Amino acid sequence: MLSRKGIIPEEYMLTRLAEDPAEPRWLLFAMAWWLIAFAHGDLAPGEGGLVPCVTSIHSFSSAFLFSIEVQVTIGFGGRMVTEECPLAILILIVQNIVGLMINAIMLGCIFMKTAQAHRRAETLIFSKHAVIAIRHGRLCFMLRVGDLRKSMIISATIRMQVVRKTTSPEGEVVPLHQVDIPMENGVGGNSIFLVAPLIIYHVIDANSPLYDLAPSDLHHHQDLEIVVILEGVVETTGITTQARTSYLADEILWGQRFVPIVAEEDGRYSVDYSKFGNTIKVPTPLCTARQLDDDRSLLDALPLASARGPLRKRSVAVAKAKPKFSISPDVLS
Repeated sequence: MLSRKGIIPEEYMLTRLAEDPAEPRWLLFAMAWWLIAFAHGDLAPGEGGLVPCVTSIHSFSSAFLFSIEVQVTIGFGGRMVTEECPLAILILIVQNIVGLMINAIMLGCIFMKTAQAHRRAETLIFSKHAVIAIRHGRLCFMLRVGDLRKSMIISATIRMQVVRKTTSPEGEVVPLHQVDIPMENGVGGNSIFLVAPLIIYHVIDANSPLYDLAPSDLHHHQDLEIVVILEGVVETTGITTQARTSYLADEILWGQRFVPIVAEEDGRYSVDYSKFGNTIKVPTPLCTARQLDDDRSLLDALPLASARGPLRKRSVAVAKAKPKFSISPDVLS
């Protein structure tokens, strides 16, 4: 599920984070230093023999300058705290602790804003619909996932869960029962190599929670939702990002498959993202996977499809818009 834009413009948020709240803080502590000097009598003229709490403070302006020197540890050398006033030493400690805390908070906010893990997740896209069709002689649940950026997602993993309302044999009603869906993956486990858009599929077999799903069940009244979660590490920042989507029953298309979007031109592969979610109808039995396993003649009765579907190539101008990866002609020869 792609994140939505915030109500407040990002430019305004960046501006607010970039503003330095130090001026009110310096004024607050400048007032504290001035009050200490005033209470100790350091501002009164003609008191030359009195040891001041802070040297060279004669007005509020000098107290403000001393507050800045303490906060940013400049230390010009003209003003310093003496051991005459314990309260002044306490204020010095408090100002340093407060300054460190505020600096740590500001650095954390700036780091979170510059990392922008949610922005990276927005470039991980899923197809609007999922499909169920025949692949390798079995009914399969399929969806397409892609990455719009050139920087890759490291250690990308994807997992799916079926969420539906169930009732236990004891009569307990579980409103949100979650069941993991295994995926067919040549790499092993749930890891994927997202160098180009991939079709993730799940074979609907006897161990699948979709084993008794029929075409007539794919309507908005059916209590069924399939959640897809894609996780990985951002290559540039090393921060973990996560993208999510889900498919309701009426968002699953029976008897369709995704159109090819990868084309080869002049030794380079290009991806046409304008057809990312497009599907075409293919011959598919109108029965559950259980019924298909019981009667394989339903599959034999289907019209034969082309073993190799056509690749829809893009024009050269469009192909250069989003190149994903290339192969040298020397390697191809």
